[in-house]
Amino acid sequence: MKLLFRILCLLTLASFPLYSQIKSCHGIDAGKGASLNGFIPFPANNQWNQDVSKAEVDPKSDSIIDFIGATTPLHPDFGAGKYQGQTQGIPYLVVSGTPLANIKFTESGDESDPGPMPIPADAPIEGYPKPGNGDRHVLVLDRDNCWLYELYDARYQEDGSWKAGSAAVWDLLKNEQRPYEWTSADAAGLPLFPGLARYDEVASGQIHHALRFTLKSSRAAFVPPASHWAANSTDPLAAPMGMRLRLKASYNISSFPAQAQVILAALKRYGMIMADNGSSMFISGDPDDRWSNDDLGTLKQVPASAFEVLAMDPIYTSANVPKGRAPKIKSFTANASGSSASAPVVLSWDASNASYFIVSPEIGAVRGNTVTVAPTKTTTYTLYATNRYGRSTATVTVTIQ
Repeated sequence: MKLLFRILCLLTLASFPLYSQIKSCHGIDAGKGASLNGFIPFPANNQWNQDVSKAEVDPKSDSIIDFIGATTPLHPDFGAGKYQGQTQGIPYLVVSGTPLANIKFTESGDESDPGPMPIPADAPIEGYPKPGNGDRHVLVLDRDNCWLYELYDARYQEDGSWKAGSAAVWDLLKNEQRPYEWTSADAAGLPLFPGLARYDEVASGQIHHALRFTLKSSRAAFVPPASHWAANSTDPLAAPMGMRLRLKASYNISSFPAQAQVILAALKRYGMIMADNGSSMFISGDPDDRWSNDDLGTLKQVPASAFEVLAMDPIYTSANVPKGRAPKIKSFTANASGSSASAPVVLSWDASNASYFIVSPEIGAVRGNTVTVAPTKTTTYTLYATNRYGRSTATVTVTIQ
């Protein structure tokens, strides 16, 4: 009877999408540029994962494409090998059981998620082995807990911590958005990882999400799923962050080689999302020596005129950015204080309207409303509760006698 009950429980759990998603997340390979083995970050209805092949075209599409430059070619900003001593693309690392590292911010700490984060000393920095003075992104997926950690301008420190210009934590199991007008590790306030063209999925024959791309000019506006702008133009035809382009259905891709065809097919189905200022029509991917640079090079045959801008509604500017209430933390407590060193202490909280929680120090991103700590000295813990309108904090001190 007990065995039958356990089987029924497992069958019930397996029927829930979240259970299946967690199981799939745990099946990701570990390592640099590791295969996700079919796992797709974020739910199916996330804007990165939505099929937009039938979506409406923006009435200003032709004018915007002309502003970009109709003959501007698509350009893969990734590939095999090195260019001027640097790898080509934005690397990512999948970790399991990795110790947590503290994060010290040099620029946008007030708009960043605090540490600690499971980022090892050997996490690849964009441009490795000579990252130089570029964006220096670090992308780490924790397959044990299904979180994505992203740093901008990342620099490892000898004490085991990292310095970063900004950082963001993303729950891979739900639809999460940065607070309006906050940045992330990307200018648009978006996650980078879900917009990469990855070798593992191209090798499988299909990309299941939109791609990330850059343009030379952007204005002080954004459209969902973006949350932030980094304007360098006042021209009304300059792109708002989050603008999505789609390769026209009529564009013939049959003559392109295999790797390029998979990428172009994704651009027809999911499009590409403007995420940062940079060279126009540059799409992002991971560095991998299995890429065929010859195949990828054929993407440069595709002009901007082969794309159309999808309808942008709403467009948020300083005049109409949504306003709302940050999460409300009703309580944040510890079940013991004055205990001995390393004794387990349960921290509990009651909060409403939060998208995700972080407890610092020692813990990092968490789900639920409790966590167990074992401080070796008197420690003040901070709870960070965040939603699309902002962040609230509360503290509790555990005293060690």
